[in-house]
Amino acid sequence: MTAATAAADSLAESLVGRAVHVKVPATSANLGPGFDTLGLALARYDELDVEATDAADHRIEVHGVGEGQVPLDESHLVVRAIAHTFHRAGVPMPKLHLVAHNSIPHGRGLGSSGAAIVAGVMAAKGLLAGIVEFTPDELLELATELEGHPDNVAPALFGGLTIAWVTPEGPRHKKLIVHRGVSPLVLVPEHEMSTALARSLQPESVPHEDAVFNVSRSALLIAALIQSPELLLAATEDKLHQHYRAQAMPETDRLIRVLRAAGHPAVVSGAGPSILVLASDPSERADAIRLLEESADTEWHALPLAVDFLGATVTDAAS
Repeated sequence: MTAATAAADSLAESLVGRAVHVKVPATSANLGPGFDTLGLALARYDELDVEATDAADHRIEVHGVGEGQVPLDESHLVVRAIAHTFHRAGVPMPKLHLVAHNSIPHGRGLGSSGAAIVAGVMAAKGLLAGIVEFTPDELLELATELEGHPDNVAPALFGGLTIAWVTPEGPRHKKLIVHRGVSPLVLVPEHEMSTALARSLQPESVPHEDAVFNVSRSALLIAALIQSPELLLAATEDKLHQHYRAQAMPETDRLIRVLRAAGHPAVVSGAGPSILVLASDPSERADAIRLLEESADTEWHALPLAVDFLGATVTDAAS
């Protein structure tokens, strides 16, 4: 055994017994015109308890959403994210006892995969506290490397409304505080939607006038969300991605048209098939729920949610 190997093994052993609790919000990306750029953190959470052990293998438990469906080995997305973060930190990962309590729906456009990735990155951050420290930009880069794009992982990490972009030095973000009058409503169907399928329906190029249209609406949407909620209906118009994907989720598309015709700022949440309504007050949100109940052909669940302003947190499990 080399000195470097011995040092690595000793470091891994020193982590045994460390335990952290992680809480990560759901997110909605795009918000209509802000394709692959804008994201909003919502007050619905996956929670995770992780302990470093000296066991022979990982022990993984999943409760709630995904129970009996997701893998319970090293291919579990949270474990992969923890392993990725440890690898980037240059520290051997110990075996883990992981207990997940999930409430974010899978495959519905509410950032479940981004939340799992952020949960793993934050768990690793907590386990490595005092050994390796991470800047916010480094956390975003780690999560984006696994997710592929930062629009979901940025609000999951930092909360609030986020603008995310990519530079030669890596992904970056700006967090903004949403106007207190904005009252998000998420309408969740029974069926799932593949993000890969949704992306495959997106053309490589779009008409110049559509690109200009979305630039104007994205700029307006920032103003509407942080200062002028009365502009949300106009600000959530989109010509860049939603109508290209409509064929894959016709009921989502139909309900959005019904809601918008009645004056509700409804958009596809992420890749869908859920719908995000950015109501300007709670009474408008209640009206949208009534309209859903009158118009839906299939079963939908209405989730009135607050904006999460904190983002992902990690605490010592003993605290």
